[in-house]
Amino acid sequence: MSDAGLEHSLPAGLRLASSHEPSPAEVQHLEDRLYEFNTGATGIAGGAWLAIVVRDDDGRIVAGLCGAIWGGCLEIRQVWVEASRRRQGLGTTLLAAAEQDARVHGCNQILLMTFSFQAPRFYARHGFEVVATVDDHPHGHQNLLLRKRLVPSP
Repeated sequence: MSDAGLEHSLPAGLRLASSHEPSPAEVQHLEDRLYEFNTGATGIAGGAWLAIVVRDDDGRIVAGLCGAIWGGCLEIRQVWVEASRRRQGLGTTLLAAAEQDARVHGCNQILLMTFSFQAPRFYARHGFEVVATVDDHPHGHQNLLLRKRLVPSP
């Protein structure tokens, strides 16, 4: 579908552009604007990005986790472990490190999304519960929103 057909709905002087390969700067711009809006709407500031990686002896990333901390919550956006390194405790180590960081930043919960064909049982073993399910996303599978409540440490 061409963007040109939608141009008529925009105010004068504006143009629509879409891309299946947005630049990191474009994505960051949108993240920053949304953070500004959310901060203004809630009065909650102090967000932070989080990235935790495991590297091999050559410095190559073999596992990692990234997300964002904001409003008393760590939202984990990506978790990945190289196929040959799975079932070696790397995912567990990543989650433990993320939880430790979340606690340091005063978070009371961790949220993440996973698909039914990814790792819902792994997350359940680590204290996550399913709080929402979207069927047929992607086709024939489920998109699961998981949460782990963090009890304050003594």
